Amino acid sequence: MELLEIDTGDTAWVLISAALVLLMTPALAFFYGGMVRAKSVLNMLMMSITTMGIVGVLWIAVGFSMAFGEDIGGGILGNPFEYMFLNGLMSADAVVGTIPTAVFAGFQAAFAIIAVALISGAVADRMKFSAWAVFAAVWALVVYFPAAHWVFSFDDSVSANGGFIANSIQAMDFAGGTAIHINAGAAALALALVLGPRLGFGTVPMRPHNLTLVMLGAGLLWFGWFGFNAGSALGAGTLAGVAWVNTLGATAAAMLAWLLVERIRDGHATSLGAASGIVAGLVGITPAADSVSPLGALIIGALAGAACAWAIGLKTKLGYDDSLDVVGVHLVGGLVGTLLIGLLADPASPAETAGLFYGGGVDQLWRQFLGAAVVLVYSFVVTFVIAKVLDKVMGLRVPESSETHGIDTAVHAETGYDLSHVGYSTYGVRQTLIVPAREEAHS
Repeated sequence: MELLEIDTGDTAWVLISAALVLLMTPALAFFYGGMVRAKSVLNMLMMSITTMGIVGVLWIAVGFSMAFGEDIGGGILGNPFEYMFLNGLMSADAVVGTIPTAVFAGFQAAFAIIAVALISGAVADRMKFSAWAVFAAVWALVVYFPAAHWVFSFDDSVSANGGFIANSIQAMDFAGGTAIHINAGAAALALALVLGPRLGFGTVPMRPHNLTLVMLGAGLLWFGWFGFNAGSALGAGTLAGVAWVNTLGATAAAMLAWLLVERIRDGHATSLGAASGIVAGLVGITPAADSVSPLGALIIGALAGAACAWAIGLKTKLGYDDSLDVVGVHLVGGLVGTLLIGLLADPASPAETAGLFYGGGVDQLWRQFLGAAVVLVYSFVVTFVIAKVLDKVMGLRVPESSETHGIDTAVHAETGYDLSHVGYSTYGVRQTLIVPAREEAHS
């Protein structure tokens, strides 16, 4: 590997981008938290926030090494011991491109965290918090870290030999359409199927309790996503600029497309639709931000917004309860963006690859399809097995009483909104209503 000199401007940009990507997980917590019912908002926030702790520790311990260490199995896995506890990354000689390897490791840590947190939206209102914590750790180790190696670990970047999707299949994924969104979406479907639907699914209204939180979360996700995509350039230059502009254009187009679908289908353009369209566009452009023109980005965004707006209705038709539409937005949006690279990749873009519409034939299209299919199938099958095992060992689902009265008080002994003088406490499995003395006097 050629050792390049560290560029302080590039390093500063990637450090800022890493912070922006890390911000996306609290943003996701707000986005998901506003979409659940009030009795579950704290649990939803906790699932995302605690994932930062679980995956953060695992990434430093073995995750970075599993993802970017020297390949030990035909492009399947990096050596988990090579960079264990980020050993060797404090050296001035540890460089990736023009940035310190430690900075790259921190940037990728934020990716790993949000990839796991995304799955939680599919199991809102009904999964044990303890089961989620164990699932998050196991899934990161068995599914995400290997998939990150396949997709993100290029030969002669961190290590001499990397993953098979990046180097053998040569599927293009600039910032995580396959490794993060298709991966998390497929896992969300498997976990939701094992867990089963919420009580009253399909018959009881389960409307978002706080659309203000949803809009706040969507806005912060859009803000943080500029670090997600433009930061993946690993430098402050033309590539970062193209990714930034494409991220803006695709997201704007997706939001408008979702609202248009809503207006035609339902007669109303909603704030929830606008927020969901924003996320759909961000997901769609993530794999393609470096390989399409701004026009291509608008097309990807519009198609992702329309496709995801349609796809969220599948759970009702097919009977699986993906509570907050992780499958409909992240799996479908990730597939749209990943596959459209094969059609819309522009040779004038920084990626310098031609898709079908630019005279490149179907070569890149089949590579995109194969890369997406490998991650989707692996994630679904392995997640299904993990969920089944955990269900047998510790149980995945809270008791019906906890689901009915709310996970916040049953599991966390707290409420999201303390708006009355009636307090709640939890002792063991009993929920106790504490009535102030002045109310007892009037009863």
